[in-house]
Amino acid sequence: MHFPRLQDVNLEPLWEEEINHKLAIKHALLFAEINGISTAIVTEETLSDALNYFSKLSLAYPINLVDAESFERLKNKFLEIQTGSDFEDMATASDELIEVESDLLEFIRNSQDLLSSEDSAPIIKLVNSLFFQALQKGASDIHIESAERKGEVRLRMDGALKKHLDLDKSITALVINRIKVISNLDISEKRVPQDGRTQLIISGKSIDVRVSILPTYHGERVVMRILSQSEHIPTLESLGFTIDITSELYKLLNHAHGMILVTGPTGSGKSTTLHACMQHISTPDKNIITVEDPVEYNADNISQIQVNTKVGLTFAAGLRSILRQDPDIIMVGEIRDSETADIALRSALTGHLLLSTLHTNDATSSLSRLMDMGIENFLISSTLLGVLAQRLTRKLCVHCKAETDLSSVAMEEISLPVDKVYFKAVGCKECDFTGYKGRQAIGELFVINDKVKEMMKDGFNDHQVREAMKQHGMTTIADKLRAMLIAGSTSYEEAVRVGIMDG
Repeated sequence: MHFPRLQDVNLEPLWEEEINHKLAIKHALLFAEINGISTAIVTEETLSDALNYFSKLSLAYPINLVDAESFERLKNKFLEIQTGSDFEDMATASDELIEVESDLLEFIRNSQDLLSSEDSAPIIKLVNSLFFQALQKGASDIHIESAERKGEVRLRMDGALKKHLDLDKSITALVINRIKVISNLDISEKRVPQDGRTQLIISGKSIDVRVSILPTYHGERVVMRILSQSEHIPTLESLGFTIDITSELYKLLNHAHGMILVTGPTGSGKSTTLHACMQHISTPDKNIITVEDPVEYNADNISQIQVNTKVGLTFAAGLRSILRQDPDIIMVGEIRDSETADIALRSALTGHLLLSTLHTNDATSSLSRLMDMGIENFLISSTLLGVLAQRLTRKLCVHCKAETDLSSVAMEEISLPVDKVYFKAVGCKECDFTGYKGRQAIGELFVINDKVKEMMKDGFNDHQVREAMKQHGMTTIADKLRAMLIAGSTSYEEAVRVGIMDG
């Protein structure tokens, strides 16, 4: 007998009420819809068992063979749908970790009647395993959300959220309580938001986790940010910045005083870039102090202050105190208000090198943003050394990216050459079926030279400054995205999402 063979596919389960799926799964027989046709899915290893069981069912479905990994993926999805409360085997100890999602789903199904409190062994094991799997996948955040009938765990990988698994409604509440316990939060308080922090040792590795809990209509939701230790702080080159940006930025970092800003939207890697800059200039003869909210990278060679608004330790108050500590280099996590901006610029004027971040879309907009905060023009031009605007762009998975045709309108709109080959995201097991694997930082560096100072004095707005800088050879984020598209390292959709249309 010869059946059609499918390799490396990500099928969706076809759940038919009249089929006893529990028995079907036991006999390694699954069902999916392929090109709109209900199909029986089997795998080589268990072919005879599956066919024997299939012959007892009065179904006229075609049969398709798939590879073991694709079969396992589809089986996991069936297990998510099927919520059994039968307890089978609890031989594994609570401190062991479950490495694969399918095993975790099986474990949840089989131990539902044991999941009675946040301190019970299965819940501890479940929460530890969630952290372990998030680390394995390289996730930056873990989201646990409560819906009306169930809970859902999603992981943020390469800047995009991806569903990890579903949880029973009662288990979701226990998981959230367990997270509150390890973060020293109040488990009886479910009406107000809570913020905490915890440190875990998972398979010998110590990780810091920032926890935020928010009450929603259907119950609480949790977002956990996995923070990095100092040994994981990357260099500017490893972030993916081009050589022209890194060399110019290193020149700016050699200044004894002045201000360097990094701008971009939330989640564009500003803090990582600042820490990479500080690791580059950190030497034993320099006193480096930071004020951050929160301290995301725990670095050994610098003094870090955590903002605490409850006791009045704001960015501005922290910055005032830092100036009495004889610093050489200061880093302020973010310039949020005019008071912080004013102190930051005056400290840069009085002989300190100050690094900070600002929320603007491009590098030149930072001039008008600082002016909006009430900073005088002369103070900006005499202290600001340069502004780096950055984004994080997802890179196409090299294993599955496929050639694509872009419309002539799209190519004309962003000035793409017609004779090049462009690629789109597809999805395979290497990239967890997202089509993208890894991210690259891209940026535009706006250096405040005499020409810019002259334009600021003459009252030019930031759009006019930007156009003038482009004519003088400043490469923009849109230029970098265009280069990535032409090189085939990202897709048109990703380039549009990141901001190729912003010029």
